[in-house]
Amino acid sequence: METWIRRTLIILACLWMVCCVLLPVTQLLWKSFLSPEGEFSGLANYVAYFNNPALSASLSNSLYVSVLTTLISTTLGFAFAYALTRTCVPFKGFFQGVVMMPLFAPTLLNGIALVYLFGRKGLISQGFFGKIPGVPIELYGPFGIVFAEVLYTFPQAVLILSVALRMTDARLYEASESLGAGHFRTFLNITLPGIKFGLISTFFVCFILAFTDFGAPKVVGGQFNVLATDIYKQVIGQQNFVMGAVVSSVLLVPTVIAFVADRICQRRQFSALTARSVPLVPRPSGMRDILAFALCTAVTVGILGFYGTALFASLVKVWPYDLSLGFSHYDFSKMGGGGIDSLANSIRMSLYSAVLGTATAFGSAYLIEKSRGMQTLRQISYMLSLLPLALPGMVIGLSYIFFFNAPSWSLFGWSVANPFNVLYGTMGILVLSNVVHFYTVSFLTATTALKQLDKEFETVSESLGVPFYRTFVRVTVPVCLPAALEIGVYYFVNSMATVSAVIFLYNADLPLASVAVANMDDAGDIAPAAAMAMLIVGINILVRGLYSLLNRWVLRRTQTWAGR
Repeated sequence: METWIRRTLIILACLWMVCCVLLPVTQLLWKSFLSPEGEFSGLANYVAYFNNPALSASLSNSLYVSVLTTLISTTLGFAFAYALTRTCVPFKGFFQGVVMMPLFAPTLLNGIALVYLFGRKGLISQGFFGKIPGVPIELYGPFGIVFAEVLYTFPQAVLILSVALRMTDARLYEASESLGAGHFRTFLNITLPGIKFGLISTFFVCFILAFTDFGAPKVVGGQFNVLATDIYKQVIGQQNFVMGAVVSSVLLVPTVIAFVADRICQRRQFSALTARSVPLVPRPSGMRDILAFALCTAVTVGILGFYGTALFASLVKVWPYDLSLGFSHYDFSKMGGGGIDSLANSIRMSLYSAVLGTATAFGSAYLIEKSRGMQTLRQISYMLSLLPLALPGMVIGLSYIFFFNAPSWSLFGWSVANPFNVLYGTMGILVLSNVVHFYTVSFLTATTALKQLDKEFETVSESLGVPFYRTFVRVTVPVCLPAALEIGVYYFVNSMATVSAVIFLYNADLPLASVAVANMDDAGDIAPAAAMAMLIVGINILVRGLYSLLNRWVLRRTQTWAGR
């Protein structure tokens, strides 16, 4: 009976991923081969796309800004991560906390802040309101997009490279020093080879994030079109869903290639640490530590100044003519986009996404990692669980329109009612899109936590006749509770800030805060858009702070065994 229940749950988990990921994407790809009348047209839509210079140029534009962003973010992220892990600079916790701030903000806010800094009436372009010579910059185009995307991808690079740099055996450096190798040679022969897989992952992650982002190019892209904004223009502006499916398919190809390449590189990765490894403890070095501190300070001040400008602009009455402060822009009753109701809806949606996403990701990871038998189905479920990481948010949103909006499906001349149609236009489809969009990272986090739990717990439970679900509730969940809470916060923060996955799925009865920011920006209400974005940032920081407090309490209550 127990084995039957476990196998049934594995089958349901696999079917869930098929229905929520594989079938919608298949529907999107199939739509790209159909004419507007619904007839099969082969590659005619793709030929029309590449024969249109205005559309086909978006592919090269996206590749250009993504590669440039990746190079800058990886280089700067490595320098910052090196300063945090390999030097003796003070205030490391503060520096790392500030650097993570862009993770809490919609990428739309990055573009809005750039407008207030480098726009025609910008703080820097006008020399701090005429007090010093200004620095005129062509903001709208590649410069603005790359600047915003670097800010967006930089924290991701720091996180990945910090982990890679910490996983180092100090004995290698001791051997290098004893052989008389200089610092530069040690860096080339030990440091870089030791983190090469971290660098590769950083490169691909930054590329995918920059290539698929919609928020920043929408605000500061100007006439420099990229694929993400083209999808939005085709679907929302021209109601051309077929061409939107074509552009989405084109957007999907480089992303999938980068994802597959990253997975291949990770499979070739070997263990950098062994049981005999000695952790590397940085030693003070005068000039190196001074330079590292200067770098950390400059980056931190830049990020604080960046978001401080956005906060200041949201409080200023009329930029740049009346700099008196107030909260008039936080009164959204006269603005389009849903006002304060949109913020309440986003909080509700994020809470639902956090609960459902955590339960789904953790439960699926448990069934795949801790079950025995049905090896093939578990491997298929694992591969399907990795697939959402390669799907841009806009592709998920558009594929959900095609999949959930259809009242029926035609199969070989037979019409079958669509059982998922009831979700379309409801909060449910918004939550589901977020659960899928951020699923892979959560699934891998849960899998990592579960792998640290010895399989003997399940073996002993089975020998004693204890049902697996009781072991799951009494042992697995308490031990892995910190990881589960981390997954929940990850879902909440990203669901509050995302716009690409939900901009096609919301309706007038369910306005969302991140979409309201985009709508206000479209209407020219830049200051209220900044105000709404800052509220999103504030809520995310508050939730993260509450999580830190809750996590400490959980560690004291459920992780006492770890200190014995």
